[in-house]
Amino acid sequence: MIEVGELTKNYGPRVAVNRLSFHVARGELLILVGGSGSGKTTTLKLINRLIEPTSGRVLIENEDASRFEPHELRRRIGYVSQDVGLFPHLTIAENIEVTPSLLGWSSASRTQRTAELLELVELPSTITQRYPSELSGGQAQRVGVARALAAKPRFMLLDEPFGALDPLTRDRLQQSFADIKRQLALTAVFVTHDITEALMLGDRIAVLHEGCLLQIGTPHELLESPKDTHVERLLDTPRRQARKLERLLTRGAS
Repeated sequence: MIEVGELTKNYGPRVAVNRLSFHVARGELLILVGGSGSGKTTTLKLINRLIEPTSGRVLIENEDASRFEPHELRRRIGYVSQDVGLFPHLTIAENIEVTPSLLGWSSASRTQRTAELLELVELPSTITQRYPSELSGGQAQRVGVARALAAKPRFMLLDEPFGALDPLTRDRLQQSFADIKRQLALTAVFVTHDITEALMLGDRIAVLHEGCLLQIGTPHELLESPKDTHVERLLDTPRRQARKLERLLTRGAS
């Protein structure tokens, strides 16, 4: 479980995150959604201490995250970013094995884990000796997910991991990640600016605006009972798209 309590981050007079409080239950996927500057990525970085809060706290399995050394905490939490961040001078196998290597895993254990993960993210074993520059965008993102899972974390943080991909690749990876999350019972926080992606993937959605939490709930709860005009406007797009698609399908069937 992840619990965030009164989490705040100031940059001088600017408040990037303003007293956020929420929890993520074991096995749950919580989506943080909002526009640019809403505090989504800052919140993600506060959870795994890439940046430190001005005030408030983060609990990981009821333990205060501030009690861990930052590098120890990050080894417990898988992290996937939009730009993937694969090391260009390392092979795919070496990229995946970075954290297990730092943790002292044997060569045989690392090799076995890499093979398991490539199968999990639906990549061929022949890819291991290639370099990041030789991969497509979708393949690189799958390797990024594999690397985040390498040390068998129970928690994952994902910062707009599929935002830069074409629609078909993005859809396949969304489905693939949903399957992986179910198989491994991951507890995850996923950042996106795309409300449709949030509605399709999330167990619950937290809507952020200017560093504040406007509403948190299941996709159904948000669609049925938006509690704020900003949330209502945010949901207008998927509603309008759904209505238009329904009209097109009805017209095509008639």
